[in-house]
Amino acid sequence: MKNILCILLICMSAFSFSQTDRISTIDYIEVLNGNKTEALFYYQNNWKQLRIQALEQGYIKSYQLLESVVTKETPYNFILITTYKNKAQFDNSEVNFQKLIDAGSGLKLINDKKPGEFRKVIMHNNAVKHWN
Repeated sequence: MKNILCILLICMSAFSFSQTDRISTIDYIEVLNGNKTEALFYYQNNWKQLRIQALEQGYIKSYQLLESVVTKETPYNFILITTYKNKAQFDNSEVNFQKLIDAGSGLKLINDKKPGEFRKVIMHNNAVKHWN
């Protein structure tokens, strides 16, 4: 009985610590010149809306728009995460997102400020692998 429990525990541990097929991209966004309202509007009305459509079309597995407290060590306001269920979905992401962009009605902005005026991608992690 102890041997069976030991084998079961080892198998469960192997599954819980094994790599999955999921892949994510992560962007760390700095808001420029106090334009948080513009940046948040942009991400909620463009980035998020594209991910909602991509999720509905089966182009992505999930997405997250996170707000972070800015510190000297973490000089970003937002973290954008897009997760793909596997490498094939990830590899097709540019083509799939372009289809959605082409079918859309263009960028939604407030105060006529362009994205480069209110936000900066300070770091981009591409093809982040998941371990659970």
